[in-house]
Amino acid sequence: MKVEKSKKLFEEAKKYIPGGVNSPVRAFKAVEDIPRFIEKGEGAYIYDVDGNKYIDYVMSWGPLILGHAPKKVIKAVVEQAKKGTSYGAPTKLEVEIAKFICEHVPGVEKVRMVNSGTEATMSAIRLARGYTGRKKIIKFEGCYHGHVDSLLVKAGSGLATFGKPSSPGIPEELAALTITLPFNDINTFKKAILEHKGEIACVILEPVMANAGLIMPTKEFLKGLREITAQENIILIFDEVITGFRLSLGGAQEYFGITPDLSTFGKVIGGGLPVGAFGGKKEIMDYLSPEGPVYQAGTLSGNPLAMAAGLTTLKLLKDGKVQKLQDGSTIVDFFKDGEGVYDYLRKMGKAFAEAIDAARRETGMDKYTRAYNLESLNCLFFVDKDIKNFKDVSKANTKAYALFFREMLKEGIYLAPSQFEVAFVSTAHTEKEIERTYQAALKALRRVKEEFYS
Repeated sequence: MKVEKSKKLFEEAKKYIPGGVNSPVRAFKAVEDIPRFIEKGEGAYIYDVDGNKYIDYVMSWGPLILGHAPKKVIKAVVEQAKKGTSYGAPTKLEVEIAKFICEHVPGVEKVRMVNSGTEATMSAIRLARGYTGRKKIIKFEGCYHGHVDSLLVKAGSGLATFGKPSSPGIPEELAALTITLPFNDINTFKKAILEHKGEIACVILEPVMANAGLIMPTKEFLKGLREITAQENIILIFDEVITGFRLSLGGAQEYFGITPDLSTFGKVIGGGLPVGAFGGKKEIMDYLSPEGPVYQAGTLSGNPLAMAAGLTTLKLLKDGKVQKLQDGSTIVDFFKDGEGVYDYLRKMGKAFAEAIDAARRETGMDKYTRAYNLESLNCLFFVDKDIKNFKDVSKANTKAYALFFREMLKEGIYLAPSQFEVAFVSTAHTEKEIERTYQAALKALRRVKEEFYS
C-alpha cells in the first residue's frame, strides 16, 4: 500500500495545523500510524491521495447514512449553491426541516438550528440552567458531548464526586459544577440526586454510548432516569448527535420509548454538511431569545446548503427505498418498490456483526474480544469480559486494536482509528463489502492473536 503522498501532506500539515489535523483522532496516534489524506468518497468507498481504495465504516463519523455522495443529496446541494451559499437570514428550508424534526421525534415540539453537535449540547445546557435557575449538571463517565467546558470532565473517586477538568484551559470552578457518574448505575444516580437535591439543572447522556465504543443502556437505567428527573423537576437531555435519525426516524427516544425534555442532534440531519440542532418541550424552548431571556445565536445557523442536504436526507430516510443496481451497488430514491431504508440498514448492520463474530470464532479470538451491534452501529472491543460501562471499556487492549486496525487498513478496510469509536454501516454497503470485511477480519485477527494472545 502506497502512503508517500499522505506522508508528505501530513508533514506539510504539521507546519501549519496543530498536530497536522483539525480534530485529534484523525492523527492516527492511537493506532500508531499516519492519517490517510482522502481525495474522494463514493458509495461505501473512500479513495486516498495515493490511489488506495477502502471500504469505509467511519462514514464521516456517522452522518453519511446514505453513503458517500448520494445523487439526490448532491443535487439538492448544487441547486441551492447556485442560489447562494449563505444569507444570514431565514429561509423556507429551515422551516421545513424544523417541522420534519418536530413531527418525527417524540420529545421535540420546537427546535433551534446550530452548526455542530458541540454547539447544540452547549446551548441545551445553558438553556436548562437558565430555565431552572440551577447551576449543577450531571453527566456520565464515557459519554462524550463535544468539547464543551462543562462537559470535558472525568469522574473522581467515591460515590459522586465533583469532577476535575480533563483538559487544561477549563477553570476548576466551572468543572466543580459537573457531577460525573457511572453509566447504567441507577442506584448511584439516586444517591447523587438526594445528595444534591434541588441543585441539579439537568442530566445529559448519550442514550446509547457511542463515543466510548458501543455501550448499551439497560431499560431500568433509562426508565429510572426519566422517572427521577421528572419527580425532581430536573431537565433530562438526550444527546442524540449519533443516535438521532440513525437508530430510527425518531432516534433513540422512539427506539426505547423514553421521552426526554431536551434533545441534541447533528450528524445525519446535515446530510454530510456541518450542522447541529437542539429541541424539546415548547415551554422550555420558548425560554430562548428572542422569545425568552436565554441568549443563543449563530451567523451560519440554518445554513441553506446544510438545510438542503439534511432535509433531502431525512425525506429519503422516511420515504425512500433501497434498490440494487446491475453493478451490485445500491441507490436510495423515492421508488414504489424496494426495501425500506431502516430495514436495509438493520440487515446490513446485522450482517456486519455476524461477519465479525464468525471471524472471531474461527480464529479463536472470541475468548479475547467482545462484539456489539445495534441497528447500523457496531463495535469490536479487545476485552475478555462483557461491557456495561466505561470502567469496563477502559480495560481494553488498545495495542491489540491498533494492530487490528492497521491490518484491516492493509486489506482495504477503513475503520475508526480508535478502540473507543463505532463502525457505521450505510445504505451503500452491500453483501459484497461485508464478505470482503469478513475475509480481512480473519487475516487481521489471526495476526493479532499471534502477536498478543499466543
